[in-house]
Amino acid sequence: MLDLTPKEISKRTALTINPAKTCQPVGAMYAALGVYKCMPHSHGSQGCCSFHRMYLTRHFKDPAIASSSSFTEGASVFGGGSNLKTSAKNIFDIYKPDIIAVHTTCLSETIGDDLKAYIQDTEIPDGKYIVHTNTPSYVGSHITGFSNMICGFINYLSKSTGTKNGKMAVMPGFVNPGDMREMKRILGLMGVDFTMLPDTSGVMDAPMTGNYDMYPKGGTKIEEIIDLGNSNLTLALGDLASEEPASVLKRKCGVDYKTLPLPIGVEATDNFIMALSQFSKNEVVYALEEERGQLVDIMLDAHNYFYNKSVAIYGDPDTVLGIASFVLEMGMMPKYLVTGTPGVAFEKKAQELFDKFGVSGCIAKAAGDLFELHQWIKNEKVDLLIGGTHGKHIARAEDIPLVRAGFPIIDRYVHSYMPLVGYKGAMRLAELILNALMDRQDRDCNEEDFEMVM
Repeated sequence: MLDLTPKEISKRTALTINPAKTCQPVGAMYAALGVYKCMPHSHGSQGCCSFHRMYLTRHFKDPAIASSSSFTEGASVFGGGSNLKTSAKNIFDIYKPDIIAVHTTCLSETIGDDLKAYIQDTEIPDGKYIVHTNTPSYVGSHITGFSNMICGFINYLSKSTGTKNGKMAVMPGFVNPGDMREMKRILGLMGVDFTMLPDTSGVMDAPMTGNYDMYPKGGTKIEEIIDLGNSNLTLALGDLASEEPASVLKRKCGVDYKTLPLPIGVEATDNFIMALSQFSKNEVVYALEEERGQLVDIMLDAHNYFYNKSVAIYGDPDTVLGIASFVLEMGMMPKYLVTGTPGVAFEKKAQELFDKFGVSGCIAKAAGDLFELHQWIKNEKVDLLIGGTHGKHIARAEDIPLVRAGFPIIDRYVHSYMPLVGYKGAMRLAELILNALMDRQDRDCNEEDFEMVM
């Protein structure tokens, strides 16, 4: 590890080391898995599809199904049209999905495959569908691919009949199935009739039954996606992952939308629930008031451990901003915020958070990487790291406790079942942070006792 000054670090523009992101097709594949009886299809080489499936499987500890166009040298030269047509026929014949969701890889994007024309020339069985989106890996991140795939479903399927269905369309953002379950629980408590797109609960956290089911019971149904065009309102959770699909639905079907941050922490969850109350015209139920009071009680009880502790948070932009907001509510200092997803919106929203809470000396960077984060920490250490698995090397090298939260987490289990959103999710996150800080304090005390004895 090189010791560089912040000025020297900022000069590195043409090289990324240990990026805090992965490529677009991973996000597109995850979005497609949130649709019932959908087969995600990777239009490119077999190796790309295998990597993307592996990445999701290691995080969720559940098999991520997907098919591939299996490009060879010939397809790379002459285009993948015949590969896609043959793939679609085989997939419908053998795996019998209701819908195939095609996303592209670098190879098919570079040679300029016209997916829309290929799909129009493909023989699709009655009652079945093929949709697509463009996901070149050399642009954006997995968050971009996730957003693009949702836009693909809306562009191909959603329709407006001119008659509203009284429902709220909910775009949950790039979150775990446990988060989607918690969002749906709160929506139910508030009496909101809704359609969530995508919905990976019941898919990537499906129960063990003793029998393998390629298409579990979870996921948004095709008829629900079609009916999204009749929704009364779209609630887009997570500006950077969900606003574009909500905007596409508005342009195509005239459905107004409201964008909110991921409901992580007290205020963000308050805003989520009040938006639901405004939509449903229902009062906030006591069960949610009770959970909020419990969360505030936990924050007060442990404030002496949280207060003025510095934190480095890295990962997906909406998740990083949500966690940063929560740690600020607890009196902590989000010293460094890093996401690999490009875009000035992340840095702007982070600065708004810093200004709101009156903190200074904090750094936020989009299109950043973990090498850069490590250099910052070497120059000015923090008390805690929060993010995915790949930050463990920084934690180990600098002897800093790590709270695993977000994506990807490949060296721990159960995390995808447990929410970070809502008051319940905030309680869990507070517990994880508190235990990490207290474990470190206990260890330091034991070391001091040992030195005194010696």
